[in-house]
Amino acid sequence: MGIHEMIESHPGWRGSIPLTLPAKETISPAPAQRLARAVFLDRDGVINRALEHNEKPFPPRSLAEFEILPEVPSACAKLKAAGFLLIVATNQPDVGRGTLEKSVVEQIHAHLLAQLPIDRVEVCYHPGRGAAECDCRKPKPGMLLRAADELGIDLAQSWMVGDRWRDVDCGHAAGCKTIFIDRGYAEELKRRPDFFARDLIEAAEIILAKTK
Repeated sequence: MGIHEMIESHPGWRGSIPLTLPAKETISPAPAQRLARAVFLDRDGVINRALEHNEKPFPPRSLAEFEILPEVPSACAKLKAAGFLLIVATNQPDVGRGTLEKSVVEQIHAHLLAQLPIDRVEVCYHPGRGAAECDCRKPKPGMLLRAADELGIDLAQSWMVGDRWRDVDCGHAAGCKTIFIDRGYAEELKRRPDFFARDLIEAAEIILAKTK
């Protein structure tokens, strides 16, 4: 007995049978979402003028000491226009060491976000020096990995720009291309960066020239 005869013979049947069953609807898969590209920026010495002592950089101790370098607004604007997310990734261990108030850092970052088209600020407050283990203090890549996971960033198509060896090693560990801004500090690189630049505007020009 065919399916039509079986249905018609059922005592509860009160209707007619269509000659053909409706076609099965095909749902096309949604197109894969494209991951974002980002430029990760160290803060002190890249965005703002670092305070130097004995050829080593130190962070500003107050908002009054925080000075955005003159080429930075233009560099950030060019990178944003090219479609990059701009993310600051900064170690601020003086907070963890008890020598700088967290509220001062937060005040500086609020000012930074008001002045520049920065999408996110990642901060590691851990003291370093073996006092506390974490996965976010550069050269570890935790800050970059966290931002990539939460914002959908393709790290292989992203860049890390910094002025210290920790920034270069962090970028390498995260799988980013790296640019080192040489400020002449009394410390040596541990890994060779992909590119060298004099300042952020030159770094931005490198990024734009190398971006497909």
